[in-house]
Amino acid sequence: MSFHQQASRAYSATQGLRSNRDQEADLFLRANAALRQSRDAGPIPLVRALSDTGRLWSAVIDLVRDPENALPAPLKASIVSVGLAVQREVERAAPDIDFLITVNADLAAGLSARG
Repeated sequence: MSFHQQASRAYSATQGLRSNRDQEADLFLRANAALRQSRDAGPIPLVRALSDTGRLWSAVIDLVRDPENALPAPLKASIVSVGLAVQREVERAAPDIDFLITVNADLAAGLSARG
């Protein structure tokens, strides 16, 4: 078994030990890492990072709008509003990467918060 396969297996095994919220927060942190790296990497990595961020927020909006979602209505409305703002930003000709990073970081922090 290669090192990569061993590392992948070990990572997979530890995912069960982490909460769903922590794993969800990681998605936003990974999106931020891609956005940060894309700043100086050229147009293709930037387009990919923006597209991934847009798809992530599309999924969030869809999940929040699901009638089975038990979140309080005001919180769902706020999340959808933020998600729509993110989607508008990623579609701009010159998106504000700092804004996107801040929004993703704030959501990741909220997901990781204990209490």
